[in-house]
Amino acid sequence: MNLSTDLPVKLADVQAARNRISGAVEHTPCLHSKTLSRIFECEVWLKFENLQFTASFKERGALNKLLLLTAAEKSRGVIAMSAGNHAQGVAYHAGRLGIPATIVMPSNTPFVKVRNTEGHGANVILQGGTLAEASLHARELAAQHHFTFVHPFDDPHIIAGQGTLALEMLETAPHLDTLVVPVGGGGLLAGCSVAARAVKPDIEIIGVESTTFPAMAQRLRGQEVQVGTETIAEGLAVRDIGEMPLTIVRALVNDVVLVDESTIEEAIALLIDVEKTVTEGAGAAGIAAMLQHRARFVGKTVGVVLCGGNIDSRILASILMRNLVREGRLVRIRVRLPDVAGALAKLTKVVGDAGANVVDVEHQRLFGVFSVKSTEVELTLETRDRSHVTQLLAELELHGFAAHLLGAAE
Repeated sequence: MNLSTDLPVKLADVQAARNRISGAVEHTPCLHSKTLSRIFECEVWLKFENLQFTASFKERGALNKLLLLTAAEKSRGVIAMSAGNHAQGVAYHAGRLGIPATIVMPSNTPFVKVRNTEGHGANVILQGGTLAEASLHARELAAQHHFTFVHPFDDPHIIAGQGTLALEMLETAPHLDTLVVPVGGGGLLAGCSVAARAVKPDIEIIGVESTTFPAMAQRLRGQEVQVGTETIAEGLAVRDIGEMPLTIVRALVNDVVLVDESTIEEAIALLIDVEKTVTEGAGAAGIAAMLQHRARFVGKTVGVVLCGGNIDSRILASILMRNLVREGRLVRIRVRLPDVAGALAKLTKVVGDAGANVVDVEHQRLFGVFSVKSTEVELTLETRDRSHVTQLLAELELHGFAAHLLGAAE
């Protein structure tokens, strides 16, 4: 690793930021997870940044930046562009400090993040379909009204503020040998790498991106940046990563790995199931990396940053239900029955005796049915796991029912 002192952010900057913001942001827990350690065959420590007041690490950098403004800059006000968490961090602390704040957010930003940002007293403007378009509009407004532009990641004071969480992690768990950090614009990864590398030079630092938005990985490998349009992890949905974070990451970070959207969903559900904690897509990216790249973490002592918890409740509900399907705990089967009295009752009795719970029943006699004397029934069932599903199908066959498993649990 290149530990050059020419980097734009140094350990002293992070330490100064920590002193500056102390008492105004939460010193969030960094806890050992026995269950995740067993699952992943390594020691797992979680940094619960989803427990910040605005449910995100973004408060750290935002407050550090705001506290360094001059009196004249504070009186004119600040403007920021953000997909949500930076917006809330700036809005909350600007309101607390009496600084007027305007936030430009992409038009597709989840409602919960828009509502929470407005709740902190900021003027919210929805503009553009991407973070880049929102940024352009914010820059125009900054020039027009002489606002101070508070960048979400390409700013040394923001980066230094974000790095304070790595200092806290290594004080709580100094034996960490690996740090796993989500990557959006790169400010969090850059700040954490400055702090962690200075405190523990041999630590392995791994960034995590979604396969839909792999901009940092592409830049590091000299590839043209090509990203998708949608991701469950809005906090990772950045096409134009910061040049300052990129410089730091090139020098200090070991690797940036990619995770699939479905794995991020699985990680969100796993954290709720095991740790009883709610994370957004970006917040679960570190656990997603451990799910998708298990072999590289076995036997290590791993610190994972749960960077945020702002997720739309409707999306969260959908993720949890989809995960039940993925695990074989919620299945849908199609069964052909003779169209005679008592046939459905016999079917549901076999299902019940096999230990499955009927959630929903649909039957029809017209479309694609083999005979006018038969009907097809589709049952949505709650089961224990995939092996239970296999046992259930065997039991149905034993009682003369031809059942076909539908959907993702096949």
